[in-house]
Amino acid sequence: MNANMTSSDCPFEGKNEYIFARADFDAISKLIYSESGNVLPPGKAMLVYSRLSRRLRERGVTRFADYVDLIRREDGERRTAVALLTTNHTYFFREDHHFEHFEDHVRDELIDRAFGGENIRLWSAGCSSGEEVYSLAMTLLGNDRTVGNRIASSRIAFLASDLTESVVEMGKAALYSPEAVEPVPPDLRKLWTKPSGTQVAMAEQLTRMVRFRRLNLLAEWPFQKRFQVIFCRNVMIYFDEITKERLVERMADQLEPGGYLYIGHSERLPGQSARHFEMVGKTIYRKLVK
Repeated sequence: MNANMTSSDCPFEGKNEYIFARADFDAISKLIYSESGNVLPPGKAMLVYSRLSRRLRERGVTRFADYVDLIRREDGERRTAVALLTTNHTYFFREDHHFEHFEDHVRDELIDRAFGGENIRLWSAGCSSGEEVYSLAMTLLGNDRTVGNRIASSRIAFLASDLTESVVEMGKAALYSPEAVEPVPPDLRKLWTKPSGTQVAMAEQLTRMVRFRRLNLLAEWPFQKRFQVIFCRNVMIYFDEITKERLVERMADQLEPGGYLYIGHSERLPGQSARHFEMVGKTIYRKLVK
């Protein structure tokens, strides 16, 4: 057994529905890392077993070794495995100090530039099911319907991207439970959401501003223009230091000088990537203007 793995961590021994060897875990861990950057340490062996067992049943295989062969051969199955092993937890106005900072220090400048004819671009990287990007868009539109409608018709666009196709589709649908939208400030909820059967729909002013795309942050990015704002929160916590630093370097390149990067509450800018930024708030960074 791996020196870092105890029998309590690991389902390789004992009676299990499916044969799951250490070599299977190592192969899956390596594939997930190469595809998504997510690190699966030995202590996650039971999680891997529990999350993938149902998929083995659906595919009619009885050994994890056979499933490893499937995800090596089939791009679609590899994406499914990544989705099953990726955490997609989010909610509206999570880490609300970020939205307060955006409203107080960023919003007005972006609106003025957009009203002056500039194209303004904001990116929610690792958007999950869309709560983050819609929170940001509602903050931008504000609590005046007339002004908000004008902003929604200006040259401001949001990109919301995620590796997992299923959550991207949820964001596109823009439908949430009443409980899910409770964290939205009442004035914004009244203006920019509406009932839709037993659910709550994001208003058209929001949905027409946001484009959802499946995007692997480790792959090539199809961007030709820079962003003014990037939210990439609670994504890097699953990466190793090399992957974190490479990602932040690429985001620095993708931000215009003076643009803002918002990261998760437990994240920091790694290594030399911090040289591109100044800290302007709690886990809020502004790209240096040289």
